[in-house]
Amino acid sequence: MGIREQDLELTGVVYATFNINQTGGVDDLKDADIGKAVRIISSNTVGPTADGSTVLGKLVDLSLTDADNGKRVATVQIKGVMSLPITTTYPVAGNRIAGGANGTVKQVPALTGYDPAGGNIAQGTVIAVSGTTECTLIL
Repeated sequence: MGIREQDLELTGVVYATFNINQTGGVDDLKDADIGKAVRIISSNTVGPTADGSTVLGKLVDLSLTDADNGKRVATVQIKGVMSLPITTTYPVAGNRIAGGANGTVKQVPALTGYDPAGGNIAQGTVIAVSGTTECTLIL
């Protein structure tokens, strides 16, 4: 018997729907952003992660089309096992993540005096890293 591949992507999955933040009347999330990390921008509104931001989850779907600015909603995986694109400082298995620029994640920095109210921004647990392109984590 061969070694069975592990597919954890559907373990503990929870989805939620959010409005999409706009900049200058244009949605901040487009079809090309599906699969990237997102964060809360304002009440019930999401956009791509920024450097050092907290991560809400993974963008899994957008309603309508890119041409429908202001009318679309985003479906976000907010819990479970997911894979997200990474940037430097690349995460290491067993460590935690924070938002990186443009919908990526990175290894969370060490706890410092300038962490936001409520504590360190560290989230999830990285369970696998695929080179310099993505990591799989439990959020």
